[in-house]
Amino acid sequence: MTEEAGAYDAGSAGLVPNPSPGSPALVIVDVQQGFDERTEPRNNPDGEANVAALLAAWRAADWPIVRVRHDSVDPDSRLRPDRPGNAIKPEVAGAVDLEISKSVHSSFHGDIDLAWWLRESAIDTIVVCGVQTNMCCETTARIGSDLGFTVWFALDATWTYDQVGLDGTVITADTLAAVTASTLATDFCEIVSTAEAIARTTA
Repeated sequence: MTEEAGAYDAGSAGLVPNPSPGSPALVIVDVQQGFDERTEPRNNPDGEANVAALLAAWRAADWPIVRVRHDSVDPDSRLRPDRPGNAIKPEVAGAVDLEISKSVHSSFHGDIDLAWWLRESAIDTIVVCGVQTNMCCETTARIGSDLGFTVWFALDATWTYDQVGLDGTVITADTLAAVTASTLATDFCEIVSTAEAIARTTA
């Protein structure tokens, strides 16, 4: 594992496929300090703990781990690389097999070609967790599915925030998460719990 994977160029340049081919890859999306600065109500207060549990299980199984960091280009974003909020949260610190920097919603469209790395590592399944459920996590799951990967979406290891609808009413974070889960389960991926995903590492 390396903590410097993000230093590699885009695409396949300099990348080494994962030494545990075939095992599902845990994809941790945007678990960064800046989200703690948001003032909107959020759901799933156990989200970070569940991500940490997945991370510990994947490390114990020596299965591949991908950490994705959002490096925003928005001048007002808390997630800009020059802001404290860009830093990853302690729950997901430590060595990983691949680190990706992105400025868009999809983890497959960052500075490293995630699809190439997965295929070179003979990995056909990813497990998505992190923040936000209905934003970058959902987008990553959708793109992964459309690229031909099997996707497990660890719903209780994601979280999101209340959002104001077009009619001015508040859509709660729980509602947004439920709609994401329903939509994804229809045609894109399997919705799993943290416990279910961890159980598969020892099956």
